Amino acid sequence: MKAQYDAITLEIIQNSLQAIADEMFAALRKTAMSAIIYEVLDAGTGITDAAGNLASSGAGIPGFVGVLDKAVKRILQIHDKPGDIEPGDVFITNDPYYGGVTHLNDIVLLMPVFADGRLLAWTANIAHWNDVGGMSPGSISLQATEIFQEGLRLPAVKLISAGKPLRSVIDIMTVNSRLPRFLLGDLWAGVAAVRVGARRIEETVRKYGRETFVEAMSRFLDYGEQLALKGLAGLPKGRFTIAEEQESGILYKAAIEITEREFIVDLRDNPPQDAGPNNCSRDDCFGALQMIFKNIADSAGVANGGTFRPIRLLTELLPILSDRAGRTSEALRGQLLQFLE
Repeated sequence: MKAQYDAITLEIIQNSLQAIADEMFAALRKTAMSAIIYEVLDAGTGITDAAGNLASSGAGIPGFVGVLDKAVKRILQIHDKPGDIEPGDVFITNDPYYGGVTHLNDIVLLMPVFADGRLLAWTANIAHWNDVGGMSPGSISLQATEIFQEGLRLPAVKLISAGKPLRSVIDIMTVNSRLPRFLLGDLWAGVAAVRVGARRIEETVRKYGRETFVEAMSRFLDYGEQLALKGLAGLPKGRFTIAEEQESGILYKAAIEITEREFIVDLRDNPPQDAGPNNCSRDDCFGALQMIFKNIADSAGVANGGTFRPIRLLTELLPILSDRAGRTSEALRGQLLQFLE
């Protein structure tokens, strides 16, 4: 089909993506087994382009908008060989170092969408599961001093390969949960949601053509950036600082610099990581920053990958990384630097 780049067609495609993300959320809510998903709505859905840039998001927790794109980008970084990502695959992650961003209870499911053998988009959802193991029921403990005590870590691995569930992965997950039936119910609800989204995207691509679909996503990302820059222009310029004392007596600090084209947040002048379960990953910090920026720069407009392009986050890189045996590794440090870039 010949590519059509008229404004009306592109707008229809973008609205279709929004409707698909909302339908994914409805599918997840109606089929989930846990009340925290179908009643509390502790979940979120979204669609990204092939590179992991957020194209649209459904209802749910606002902070989850900043999770799904990062999970896709981490998967693309890890599974970078031919054949690693195929039609019918579904990936799963909850590890903050592998695109999970939040705590281990928040499970991310992601599915690549292909057309004519070409990766076009990803459908994704995130939801809070009742129990993923760890030292305490519910997998949340104020006494935890290391991530291994918080539950089973799923490092952006395949759950379904070319349409075939990987029984070994599912068995590992269920045997580590105190509520395996709830885990399975919520798992298949999440799989159903990403599959619904993928099917709807495939229908849209068949109707309007692959190139038109890709162009629509690209242009709408640029539109999101334009709105963000317009909102940024109305903010006071300069450098602003804040420091807040915590109950433990330590100070959390932030410095914000606003220019014509950038919203820069510097978190480097902060204490080292806490011995308890009070730390968050860099990606999680970025997700919180996205919510702040969205609210003050353009609270009513679109929220996509382009919206957050003006943001620049500065964090301190750990001076020494070590493997599980405690050995320092320059290779690990190099990999982290490459990921942060």
